[in-house]
Amino acid sequence: MRRLKAEWEPQNVVLMALPNATTDWANGNLESASATFRKIAQAIGYSQMVYMLTNNAQEAKQHFCSTNNIIFIEAAYNDTWTRDYGALSIEDSGQKRLLDFTFNGWGGKYEAGLDNQVNRFLAGKGFFGGTELESIDFELEGGSIESDGAGTLLTTKSCLLNRNRNGGLGQSEAEEILGEYLGAKRVLWVENSYLEGDDTDGHIDMLARFVSTDTIAYSKCEDSSDSHYKSLQEMERELKSFRQANGAPYNLVPLPFREPIYKDGNRLPASYANFLITNKAVVLPTYESKQDRVAVEVLKELFPSREIIPVPSLNLIEQGGSIHCSTMQISF
Repeated sequence: MRRLKAEWEPQNVVLMALPNATTDWANGNLESASATFRKIAQAIGYSQMVYMLTNNAQEAKQHFCSTNNIIFIEAAYNDTWTRDYGALSIEDSGQKRLLDFTFNGWGGKYEAGLDNQVNRFLAGKGFFGGTELESIDFELEGGSIESDGAGTLLTTKSCLLNRNRNGGLGQSEAEEILGEYLGAKRVLWVENSYLEGDDTDGHIDMLARFVSTDTIAYSKCEDSSDSHYKSLQEMERELKSFRQANGAPYNLVPLPFREPIYKDGNRLPASYANFLITNKAVVLPTYESKQDRVAVEVLKELFPSREIIPVPSLNLIEQGGSIHCSTMQISF
């Protein structure tokens, strides 16, 4: 019996990939983005291990204030969003196993050939400690699914059922595959997943997150003039209609929604839902907004035994992602 582990379960490492001139950051503010990735890695590294992919380990180390618990691994990769191509951690009949799904650059939007080799490269070099890596010919991104660790997945129809992934599966067919590989007993499908500036076709980790088996934190827009207001109100109604495996409604905890921010006339997808849960902390993106403090306080209530570490992340959303997108927790 398989199950996809929840993010709050014990982790061995968090996988990241430093921006360099061959990644998507080549056309953006490379140094600013690199500085933010370093801050995220150091926030994680104070209490647990980070695998940091880079094209030049010696040079990369020179820019870190602290390299505590950070292992630099020279590797080839297209992109820095390891959430979507990093290995997924499952338990299979009590044994740990890692799954290597196919990543197609969010529906063929970007080149991903090198990203698809990363997990096999790491396994071949022994970085997964001998835990079996199973490569699967199925297009699936880590940011598109949320697991409660007990057989329930939360996802969006706009992403998983999109024709640009796996030719466009039907819902029942998708559920069968998620059950086979991830042990999903139930799949909760969100229909309203609009996020302006997002190019993932509606990843759930920008919208709603399991924070325990009975609680979901979600983005809530209260400004009726905002372009997201209707969709997020509808998403909230959907979440209220969902039930736990025992039939009880979920505890729903709203996260603030940042006022609009633009670059070159385009709205950026700022989301406080894109936080990372680690063994001892929660690393939270902040966006130079009065809502930052509200988000911190909400997460303090949700994670009383973990430290909340805010990391300024405005430059990350210039490329459409944030902290959760740039990390993948792995247990082996």
